[in-house]
Amino acid sequence: MDLRFDFYIGATPEQVWHALTSDEGVKSTFFGCTIRSTFQVGDEMAYVGPGKAGDDTVHVYGKILQFEPHHIFSFTEHPGPAYYENHAELQSRVTITLEPVGGCTKLTLIQDQWTENHPSHASASNNWPMMLSSIKTYAETGKTLDFGF
Repeated sequence: MDLRFDFYIGATPEQVWHALTSDEGVKSTFFGCTIRSTFQVGDEMAYVGPGKAGDDTVHVYGKILQFEPHHIFSFTEHPGPAYYENHAELQSRVTITLEPVGGCTKLTLIQDQWTENHPSHASASNNWPMMLSSIKTYAETGKTLDFGF
């Protein structure tokens, strides 16, 4: 049930990190969302943007588990309240690691520790490749992919 994606990106870990954590990068690659966080381990974080509950829809939220700039970003993840009434009971863990490989960066994303029968598993398995492809394009070219929505 774990999800794992490996992407090789023709950019430095710093450029990929920028796409993952800066307001500009996140808004460009995470369907118009911003990430609200202090990026301190133990603090809360949320991806917020246009959606079911208006412009400030909380799409996912959780707590920062690890945050080492240009290397690892890990957090617990709950679907936002607009998606499921029992959102607080539904949880998984997302871990993104970056490592230099030659002149590029290997991005590995693992989403694991899913609550049993988590209803977001299917959408996550579809959405992560789109978002990671957009992160790759953004880090390499400064442009984003147009998915038509």
